[in-house]
Amino acid sequence: MSDLVLFDREVLPGERAEIRIPIAHLPSHTLIDMPVMVLRGVEAGPRLMLSAGMHGDEINGIETLRRLLVRERIHPRKGSLVILPMVNIYGFLHNSRTLPDGKDLNRSFPGGKEGSLARQIAHILMQTVLPHVDYGVDFHTGGSRIKNYPQIRVNFEDETSRKLGQAFGAPILMHSALIDKSFRKEAAKQGKPILVYEGGESLRLDEVSIQEGIDGILRLMHHLDMIPQARAPRKSRLLPQSTWIRAKTPGIFSSRVNYGDTVRKNQIIAEINDPFGQSSTTVKSPRNGMVIGLNNMPVVNAGDALVHLGFEN
Repeated sequence: MSDLVLFDREVLPGERAEIRIPIAHLPSHTLIDMPVMVLRGVEAGPRLMLSAGMHGDEINGIETLRRLLVRERIHPRKGSLVILPMVNIYGFLHNSRTLPDGKDLNRSFPGGKEGSLARQIAHILMQTVLPHVDYGVDFHTGGSRIKNYPQIRVNFEDETSRKLGQAFGAPILMHSALIDKSFRKEAAKQGKPILVYEGGESLRLDEVSIQEGIDGILRLMHHLDMIPQARAPRKSRLLPQSTWIRAKTPGIFSSRVNYGDTVRKNQIIAEINDPFGQSSTTVKSPRNGMVIGLNNMPVVNAGDALVHLGFEN
């Protein structure tokens, strides 16, 4: 069995360890560090990374991993879990997606020793964590006011990622091309597939998304032979394409569908009304599909994203 040494700390077979990786100092010179929980099995096996809070305002993933950590049965029999419950500490403290320099951490990889704070943190992840894992799941939510239906995003052209996504068993498995300077793309360059889980809305807890995340992790660990039991397998709905339906007029947006709903072509899915009762505009679905994301902001401008529609062809 090979050694597992993370930031000069060796984690022994059967051990559960908390390792704190120094990140940087606040202007007050208070040290900010990144907690990493390592759960190592007694037998050799795959090393699975679970990360959340890459964007500091995306709380669902943080809560998902917190609940997972309090479960005794999550300790793997084979292999190791490397859990990063809160990657962007700065953003979490300020309810912010970005870092204090305004940079998006997930667009700053592979990073570097110098430059912006985002680049430095990305460099630390690439140098101190990624070399010690084989696979990963990175937990995200919809952006501001956007609620996503639980989904795994992978590059369908990568067979390994696709199989891992199917094993996770989220309600939806979506094709998503690799994005430049993202953690997922840089990890893929090193042959380490990372699944992206999306569920819920930023700064909100969504129980459906949290439970789906927990169940998916257990299914994936069972697939990797890390644990003997898991939730019943689920066949995800494959959605290789998606499009945003946008507002053609400004006003007050009222949805007639919920996330996860199946819709038909030309079905009325929303209304946009002017504030004074003078006009009303219906919004129709341009095709058959499934609502995978929904705008929760009632006041919209022309061009605003309203409904994210996933479809098969």
